[in-house]
Amino acid sequence: MKNDLNYKEYLADITTFIFDVDGVLTDGTISVTTDGEMLRTMNIKDGFALKTAVNEGFNLCIISGGSNEGVRKRLSGLGIKDIFLGAHNKIEQLEIYLKKYDISTSEVLYMGDDLPDYPVMKLVGLPCCPQDAVPEIKNISKYVSHKNGGMGAVRDVIEQVLKVQGKWNSNFNAKYD
Repeated sequence: MKNDLNYKEYLADITTFIFDVDGVLTDGTISVTTDGEMLRTMNIKDGFALKTAVNEGFNLCIISGGSNEGVRKRLSGLGIKDIFLGAHNKIEQLEIYLKKYDISTSEVLYMGDDLPDYPVMKLVGLPCCPQDAVPEIKNISKYVSHKNGGMGAVRDVIEQVLKVQGKWNSNFNAKYD
């Protein structure tokens, strides 16, 4: 898949990041314990980028078909307030979120990896996906990360947006210069 060479034109206008969980914030694998609990692994560098975006005033939202409360706890701990788990109609959740905060779809970067993300990705300004997304999602993405899901794809897109907007580590650099 070739990236839309103009995708960088959209970065300056992004105010909102929306992410799927499984296959985006995780590598898509699930470990199942003997009690039936499903465990996921998230990348700490993605977490740092999410926290940085929150601290810089960006809107962040999670829309996932999964319903693991451990995921909610981890993401809430990073400062993300809008977490829709068990979302089987992602367009409905997107519309609720955008209306609540008066956000235009043109301001939204959405990263998904599989067919349930397709309808939402067709509506937003900057649809993105990890390198290991399914072909249908890669085909509609304006940017395909060079990183796989759960391996820094989220950090990749957040860092690009924040750097273009002069907000990547602005507070960190001021403290240590």
